[in-house]
Amino acid sequence: MNIVLIGYRGTGKSAVGKILAASLGMQCIGMDAEIVKRAGMSIPKIVEKYGWQKFRDLEFEEALELSRADNIVIDTGGGVMETPGNIEALETNSCIFWLKASADEIVSRIQGDTERPSLTPGKTFTEEVKEVLERRTPKYKSAAQYEIDTDGLAPEQVADRIIEIWNEHSA
Repeated sequence: MNIVLIGYRGTGKSAVGKILAASLGMQCIGMDAEIVKRAGMSIPKIVEKYGWQKFRDLEFEEALELSRADNIVIDTGGGVMETPGNIEALETNSCIFWLKASADEIVSRIQGDTERPSLTPGKTFTEEVKEVLERRTPKYKSAAQYEIDTDGLAPEQVADRIIEIWNEHSA
C-alpha cells in the first residue's frame, strides 16, 4: 500500500513526504523529480521546448509506473489531477491525502520558486495562485480520501497527522 500526497505546490508535499518515508520505513518518490530525471531537463525547459501537454504526458507515464509500486510515498506535482487517468492510476493500492493551504499561505511559502513556469500568463503571482487553486480545489477534493489543512503547521505536524490516519487505515 502506498501513500499519495496531492495538493497545490507549497502545501508541504515534498517535506512531508520525506518525513513520512523516514518514519514509516518507505521510499519517497517525487513525481516531478522523476520526470526531470527522465527528460534530462527542468520542468520549465520541458514546457518551453515542448509545451504543457508534453509535460502532462510524461506525468501520466510516471503515474502509471508508480501505480505498479508498493510501500512508497508518492509526492505528486500540484497539477497531477489535470490529466485524466493520473488519479485513477495513483489510487491503485494507495491512500490519497490532500495537503491543502490557503492562497495567502501558499504565496508566502513559494513566492521565490523559479522551478515552475507560469500557469496563467499576464496575472500577478498571487492572482495566479488564487485562480489555479480555485479551479483545482474541486479536483483535489474529489481525488482525496483524506484532507489535511497545513496552514500554520510544521511539516512534522502534518506527517504526524498522516501517520495517525495511516495507522488507523492500515489496522
